[in-house]
Amino acid sequence: MPLGNHANRRFVTSLLVVLGIALLWFAFADIAFAEDAGPPACGGKILEKCTPNSGDTAWMLTSVALVLMMTIPGLGLFYGGMVRKKNVGDTVMTSFAVTCLVTILFAILTYSMAFRSGTPFIGGLDRMFLKDILSDIGAGGIGNPNPLAPTIPESVYICFQMTFAIITPALIAGAFAERMKFSAMLWFIGLWAIFVYAPIAHWVWGPDGIFSSGNDDAWVKVLDFAGGTVVHINAGVAGLMCAIMLGKRADSGPAHNMVLTFIGASLLWVGWFGFNAGSAVSAGMQAGMAMLVTQIATAVAGFTWMLVEWALKGKPTVVGICSGAVAGLVAITPASGFVGPVGAFVIGIGAGVFCYDDALDCFGVHAIGGIVGALLTGVFAVKQYGGTAGVLEGNPVQFVNQCIGVGTVFVYDAVVSLIILFVVKIFVGLRVSEDAERDGLDLALHGEVVH
Repeated sequence: MPLGNHANRRFVTSLLVVLGIALLWFAFADIAFAEDAGPPACGGKILEKCTPNSGDTAWMLTSVALVLMMTIPGLGLFYGGMVRKKNVGDTVMTSFAVTCLVTILFAILTYSMAFRSGTPFIGGLDRMFLKDILSDIGAGGIGNPNPLAPTIPESVYICFQMTFAIITPALIAGAFAERMKFSAMLWFIGLWAIFVYAPIAHWVWGPDGIFSSGNDDAWVKVLDFAGGTVVHINAGVAGLMCAIMLGKRADSGPAHNMVLTFIGASLLWVGWFGFNAGSAVSAGMQAGMAMLVTQIATAVAGFTWMLVEWALKGKPTVVGICSGAVAGLVAITPASGFVGPVGAFVIGIGAGVFCYDDALDCFGVHAIGGIVGALLTGVFAVKQYGGTAGVLEGNPVQFVNQCIGVGTVFVYDAVVSLIILFVVKIFVGLRVSEDAERDGLDLALHGEVVH
């Protein structure tokens, strides 16, 4: 009997072991089957019904918030501190209203025009009103990303590029502050976003753009990592055209609140990490280098501007060092994904010297800074960092390409901006009345005053 019980126990134990092994085998088989049957990771040529990269998506969601912060409240406060007190409300209102207007236009039309395939000059209209955007909610977490951002949901890429489309025309306000009609501003910005920003963004960043460095069939490959041509030269040239059409201010005064300008510049600096490092559209090594060179160039430019101002005017100012830092941010923008720390130092010095001015100057900071950065990108580009060599690594053709890109954007922007301004002037009028300018735009246009 004891022998029988022992044999039974051995049999039961053996059976349990076999069943356990069988259950483990089935469990692992189910896991393997689930993995095989699940949606593949987005990226490369896998762009339909795939799973976005969670790390890249998290970084890009953060970048969206950082870049939006650059316009509201960053740019509004930066410009608001520089104008006279009687025009502060109109200045910050401009940044806020542009944010609303461009968001609407981007969702309806300009995203599709800029970032979808079409022709070498303008994108298609397949995303008008953002139609055919696959929802990531209730669809098993799968999506169909834009080929320009293959590892994140297209909805996130739309939001990211929307913040760029917002801040670009908002920058122009520095050129027409304190004297443009609010209604004229809305018409000009809306038309400019459609007929200037969208085409140029497509040329440089679109999947089949004439200057797109990622397009194998591009006519000329221009390096612009985060917006030297698309954002800053574009905004600066348009600002110059606005200043020409409007004429000089009737009177001017010193910046009314340097603390507002300091806060605005600080928000711009922090937000610019989303602007530049976010333009890698992934949470990888290129984003890390873009963040590092952005910090270096900004600090060098701010310090250089301060020294130049100190030497020329006898005193360093808060507004001066803040303007220098912004000039450095502008200049490193096109280069941030292509140059290393040495290039960042040189670009920072160049921005601090060549952009130096003592006025609220959209053209001097953004156009000149963008040109300095774009051209020096062609000199200091490091193949190991961004995949393209510059002059110092034996590729002088890239500098020529940069010149072509800068020149083309400058001319197109100037001509079309002037046409839009002439049309708005005919139908709406551009400049406020002398009484409104004397009394201040806050009271005359908005019925509000800052106490």
